[in-house]
Amino acid sequence: MDALVERVTAWFADVARDLPWRAPDRTPWGVLVSEVMLQQTPVVRVEPVWHEWMGRWPSPADLAAAPTSEVLRAWGRLGYPRRALRLADCARAIVERHGGAVPSDEKALRALPGVGEYTAAAVRAFAFGRRAVVVDTNVRRVQARAVTGDALPAPSYTAAERRLAASLVPDGDTDAAAWAAASMELGAVVCTARVPRCDVCPVRDLCAWRVAGFPPDEHAHRRRTQSWDGTDRQVRGRVMAALRGADGPVPRELLTDAGPEAQLDRCLAGLVEDGLAETDEAGRFMLPV
Repeated sequence: MDALVERVTAWFADVARDLPWRAPDRTPWGVLVSEVMLQQTPVVRVEPVWHEWMGRWPSPADLAAAPTSEVLRAWGRLGYPRRALRLADCARAIVERHGGAVPSDEKALRALPGVGEYTAAAVRAFAFGRRAVVVDTNVRRVQARAVTGDALPAPSYTAAERRLAASLVPDGDTDAAAWAAASMELGAVVCTARVPRCDVCPVRDLCAWRVAGFPPDEHAHRRRTQSWDGTDRQVRGRVMAALRGADGPVPRELLTDAGPEAQLDRCLAGLVEDGLAETDEAGRFMLPV
């Protein structure tokens, strides 16, 4: 365990990607924004939006005062736009409860809107350099292969994984924060899900999965896959793109290209219920004010 942590951390010190939310002048708010944006979204799509976002709203107070329509437009095509609404709610809570400063206490972070176990731990580690158990999909995959010898972790996060993750975290703040970033980076760029780059892995000789002969994924039958074409997510995305690009309210008949009639009606109702769209007296659709 100690050798695994030491090697991965040393490897990260040499090859870490130069990302803006890792820069020496990063702010806790910038780290929090990046963590919300990076949920189920790759770095290459997040980075330009993050730069624009931080240029417009460099502090929680700035975002807290922004119109919802502008927040959703700035979110652009990152997907899962409810994250943008939760981030705006989070900014308002930070202003109201913490005087506009992102808290470093994990309990206080988890009490913020839209901030769960992973995001709170990540902000504590990456923004404040404090010890936290940071576990995302990449870290779970590294643990599964290197320590337990599984091709991929179980579909759902287990209590055993949580205990293992906690046991790997060094005691000191500096070492713990370094391990959090390093293990995540290893999973993101080397120990990838489909084509792991075992030839350049810094712990290939310690990897239990490699030693076992690369056994197949025992949970493959439990993993659900869904085509993107024709899904409600695709239709909702098309509607949101139309609303973001419109100068004013959009009549329903101008949205018919988004999807079949019944599906479009369902998606429009869902967007209104989620607070991502609203209607005027004429029944036209627009971004919330």
